[in-house]
Amino acid sequence: MASIFEVLAEPNRRQILDLLRAGERPVNDLVDELRLTQPTVSKHLKVLRSAGLVEVRQDAQRRWYRLRLEPLTELDAWLAPYRQLWSSSLDALERHLDTMED
Repeated sequence: MASIFEVLAEPNRRQILDLLRAGERPVNDLVDELRLTQPTVSKHLKVLRSAGLVEVRQDAQRRWYRLRLEPLTELDAWLAPYRQLWSSSLDALERHLDTMED
């Protein structure tokens, strides 16, 4: 199975996740928004499902997809120290700029 980073490296998959932030959507809506073929969107959704990032619900002939937040929470926890490092660097830059003459 691909790592979450490998899965998210693909721009269309990130765009699918962005679209699903607003809530559950059927495949055809995603196809229309992405302007990709239905088989291509389905392949991306399969990868996202196997990574645990989305889940599907079938309603008659339609498949509805929604985000799963748990993997994103784990990703956020992993990124936290790097976010702190970035924030510290920005704070140091701000202090340096404050000491400079205009």
